[in-house]
Amino acid sequence: MKRSQINALIDEVIAFLRNQKFALPPFAFWSPRRWRNTGHEADEIRRNMLGWDLTDFGSGKFATCGLVLFTLRYGDIDTPGDKAYAEKVMIVRPGQVTPMHFHFSKTEDIINRGGGCLVCRLYNATSDEQLDRTAAVTVSTDGVIRSLAAGDQIVLAPGESVTLPPRLYHSFWGQPEHGTVLVGEVSNVNDDRTDNRFLETVGRFPEIVEDEPAKYLLCNEYPPAA
Repeated sequence: MKRSQINALIDEVIAFLRNQKFALPPFAFWSPRRWRNTGHEADEIRRNMLGWDLTDFGSGKFATCGLVLFTLRYGDIDTPGDKAYAEKVMIVRPGQVTPMHFHFSKTEDIINRGGGCLVCRLYNATSDEQLDRTAAVTVSTDGVIRSLAAGDQIVLAPGESVTLPPRLYHSFWGQPEHGTVLVGEVSNVNDDRTDNRFLETVGRFPEIVEDEPAKYLLCNEYPPAA
């Protein structure tokens, strides 16, 4: 992806969040220069990779297979007494797919915080980590238990949520013609480097072509403390 595209996408997300009356923390707007002059007082942000996160999952087709996230809070799984919880916001466009995956240890609530409708497709995982195409799926949606056929979709309108336990395969996208979705994720802390099991091999952070200066740094780009 080009840096100019990343800059534009983050600017669009900031405008969308403002329209949704969702306020971001101050470090969301720190410039690369500010980061270069920031000391160890911000090590929690660096260590836990808080902030902007953007991926096209290696597809090269961000518009149809991609995601912009902002991690608001996250504990260090290796530090006793640190936060045991995490919170993210995700901006999902109509028809923009996050590929099928599950988590080995993380339980998460996926919450439609506003905008359009979010579509989620669900499967149980087999013992060899494939899709179970026969077993019914049982999930909690806002405290109400629902039973679905394998591969069924649920549609979350603004205010609705679903709880996804470990080893439940899920893929999601914005419902076409219903607008961009502001999605919240509340979960226990996990290790994102090892806890995600994608059904197909995907990329993580995009390769960036530096065609213009960065306006914002992604969470994997912070320089060491000044």
